[in-house]
Amino acid sequence: MPWKETDVLRERVRFVVEAMQGETSMTALCAAYGVSRKTGYKWLRRYAHSEGLGELEDRSRRPQRSPGQTPKAVEVRVVALRTQYGWGSRKLQRLLGEEGTPISRGAIDRILRQRGLIVDTGRARPAVRRFARAASNELVQMDFKGQYRLAGGGWCYPLSLLDDHSRYLLALAALPDQGTGRVQSAVEACFERYGVPEAMLVDHGTPWWSSTNGHGLTRLSVFLIRQGIDLIYSGIAHPQTQGKVERFHRTLDEWLAHHGRPRTLDGFAVALEALRQEYNDVRPHEALGLETPAAHYVPSRRTYQPNPPPWDYPAGSDVRRLADNGCLYLEGRYHFVCHALANRRVCCETFGERILVIYRHMLIRELDVKTGTSRTVLKPYGPTGH
Repeated sequence: MPWKETDVLRERVRFVVEAMQGETSMTALCAAYGVSRKTGYKWLRRYAHSEGLGELEDRSRRPQRSPGQTPKAVEVRVVALRTQYGWGSRKLQRLLGEEGTPISRGAIDRILRQRGLIVDTGRARPAVRRFARAASNELVQMDFKGQYRLAGGGWCYPLSLLDDHSRYLLALAALPDQGTGRVQSAVEACFERYGVPEAMLVDHGTPWWSSTNGHGLTRLSVFLIRQGIDLIYSGIAHPQTQGKVERFHRTLDEWLAHHGRPRTLDGFAVALEALRQEYNDVRPHEALGLETPAAHYVPSRRTYQPNPPPWDYPAGSDVRRLADNGCLYLEGRYHFVCHALANRRVCCETFGERILVIYRHMLIRELDVKTGTSRTVLKPYGPTGH
């Protein structure tokens, strides 16, 4: 029978003391303590070869040498990196390797599990196939990450601009609203820093899409078109079209949950910039072979132009200027084109009884001269179209 579990060491000490006193036979003493004679004599021998009664406690059964055991300093570093970033074993393995500490993913998982740092939330179904542009700046995905309530009232609207090829996070701005002016300022700062992309993918939301002016162009989308950018609108109710920026927004939520959500707009600005730098320069990305976005991104050679020069339409084109209300006066009547293009020069191409209205490199509107009706076209125009 085993020693009484209330206080093993104390039971053994009392046993040894009584056995050495010799007042009770070994058989009776072992029976009184509920142990076998073999166990009783073992503890008498242990005491005889020890320096005191304190050494009667259980000794570790762990091997004196464990060749496969992770060094304590490495375990401490694994826990520190997990605490700092909240990443899983694949990304931590990459980072530790760059620090000169090779370690298996299994060892990292074991360390995290032993310390209660792994929470099983269910494995997401892996993507069957990933799509990405062939080079940096071919396409930038832009979207808002919902909104976060601030402590003193008001909201923070994080605006993300993500390069499709490298996953490089060009901008992560903390904005108090989704107004055109604030968004344009954030986009201008991004263009001044990294150059202008060839195309941008956006959804049917504020402030780059309008559902009230007949087709979607807004002052912000016109600003982008004037920079020579092809606008691509994602499918309505299909957020997977912007899969990369949507996936980043999940990372944003996880990062804020790990580090704590700021309570002020200034606090969000500091936190989002810290995340942007970590995401670009430190965090390994699985779609990039566990390399960082910064290792794949190259700034654009197309520089930002605060005042783009007038657009040169092809020689012989029928170029007209829209009225203050965004309408085109044609054959004695006004035809609606676009409020956001008020007073802008457009090109009119006649085909049959219809006219195609083009603004710079984008097809905008199809007008029926006979009926006076019109409908949106809004597709890229020219050799860079998609």
